[in-house]
Amino acid sequence: MSNHIYIVAGEASGEAHAARLVTALKQHQPAIYITGIGGDKMRAAGADISIDFAELAVMGLVEVIKRYPKIKGIFNQVVEELRRQPPDLLILVDYPGFNLKLAKQAKKLGIKVLYYISPKIWAWRAGRIEQIKRDVDHMAVLFPFEQEIYQSAGVEVSCVGHPLVDAVHTALSSSAAREKFNLENGKRVIGLFPGSRRSEISALLPVMLAAAERIEKRHFPIQIIVPQAPGIDEAYLQQYLSNSILPIKIIKDDFYDVIKACDAIVAASGTVTLEIALIGVPHFITYKVSPWSYRILKRLVKIPYVGLCNIVTQRPVIKELLQDDVTDVRLEQQLMDLLTHPQRLQHAEQIRIQVREALGPSGGADNAAELVLSLLSE
Repeated sequence: MSNHIYIVAGEASGEAHAARLVTALKQHQPAIYITGIGGDKMRAAGADISIDFAELAVMGLVEVIKRYPKIKGIFNQVVEELRRQPPDLLILVDYPGFNLKLAKQAKKLGIKVLYYISPKIWAWRAGRIEQIKRDVDHMAVLFPFEQEIYQSAGVEVSCVGHPLVDAVHTALSSSAAREKFNLENGKRVIGLFPGSRRSEISALLPVMLAAAERIEKRHFPIQIIVPQAPGIDEAYLQQYLSNSILPIKIIKDDFYDVIKACDAIVAASGTVTLEIALIGVPHFITYKVSPWSYRILKRLVKIPYVGLCNIVTQRPVIKELLQDDVTDVRLEQQLMDLLTHPQRLQHAEQIRIQVREALGPSGGADNAAELVLSLLSE
């Protein structure tokens, strides 16, 4: 009888990692049965999704509290599914607030747990490592520096490498990417990447758009690309964009070609910033949560950066504008610098090389699949 794996991915970047893992597992063992929480990418890879991750995707402490009853209902449903039909392995992907509680329940049920993509214990809530040691059988981490942290705490761990090392590429030149999306030749292209959660989009997209409109009015003509994240419908984006004076394209697929078409990008902090860096496009990071969430997080976070490129290289290679600095004037200034600096492309290429070196081994999804199969055979 084929193995049964239950995977839980609670938001878009985790779901993309989970989908690559499902694809690799199916290549190794086509009959393997995979169920769980995810979205269209995991479905396309061959997983049987019972709950859509869009129900869970929310960011910020205050925002989570508002959605708590819904999230708790889904949690109880998953625990019941695990009790009724225990899988051979439970794979938890990132999303620690939900997944670490689930690991505890799985431990009680005698289900083996692999945690793929570590909670950011090196940034905040370092005490979670004790919980992980108790409830998780094996950690599969993306970054070499994370492996050292877990090994020194006595947790079973493997560094499988970051899947983006292999996944991020486009065959198109900038001009070919622009042609593909019917963008005008004479106008600079600015990417507004406001994140994959509604709470991020509502906090960031209006101010990103206002900054772009300042550039159009005060400097030169531009055109805008906004990627449509999985789990976000176009109508949701249009409520912020429809009254703008700017030519705007919302593009759902071909994400790496979308990045390549841009002259400069302002992006919400997250995995996407690694992807932009690896394609070598000038960009900066912005982020904003509710004032209460920010006050709490500022006291909890132990590292000087929020951007993954800065965290993995351990230096500030990408500009970060956070919270009170997220104004249309500051975003305009930073975008103008990226659009007009004479060394803009050389800087982006240097960052690409540094980030690539910091991301460790290639073959991430395949390495993770081999680890999964070895845990199943134990």
